[in-house]
Amino acid sequence: MYDGPKRRGPLPVRTACFAVARSVVATLVMLLRGEVHLPRGEVGTVLSFADGTEGRVYRDTVSDRIPCEPCFLAVSFRLRGVRGVRGHALFRWESLLNTPLFVGFPGFVSKLWLRHDTNGVYRGLYEWDGAEAAERYARSLWRVLDLVSVRGSIDYRVVPGLRRIDVLADPDVLAERARPEEPAWWQVVGAP
Repeated sequence: MYDGPKRRGPLPVRTACFAVARSVVATLVMLLRGEVHLPRGEVGTVLSFADGTEGRVYRDTVSDRIPCEPCFLAVSFRLRGVRGVRGHALFRWESLLNTPLFVGFPGFVSKLWLRHDTNGVYRGLYEWDGAEAAERYARSLWRVLDLVSVRGSIDYRVVPGLRRIDVLADPDVLAERARPEEPAWWQVVGAP
């Protein structure tokens, strides 16, 4: 049972590696069945966050899953060693190859991929089916991100009961669920 929005660290390496490997296999099956899509409707959208930063959507990945227990998940990280326009452009291109690392996780519904902000922070905004599944994914992903991210830069927030469309239509729904003492990088405050 999901026990709330507190942030936990990564899963043990072996557990995370097994979960990611299962995701890769499940993603291949989903791709063969045509259950994964890259819609362009949100690409180019600029989202504002409560910490004063902005992120532009550069990719949208959607599965055919319809959530029974919708959940919003935000993940952030800063890449180690990626600099300049070319470096970030190369990462965005290469990141398409990372799709199998998450699409096949149980409960994945969708992901908005956001470009780095002025602080070099990348964000992924997800819709998930089930808060517990979202938490397990975030803690597994942490092990993959650890390989390429600045130490201490990985973070995530799980917000049960919200669909991605809810957050984009009314960003105030996240402010209502935020704790004053926590960083605001994940709180969308503006969307067109």
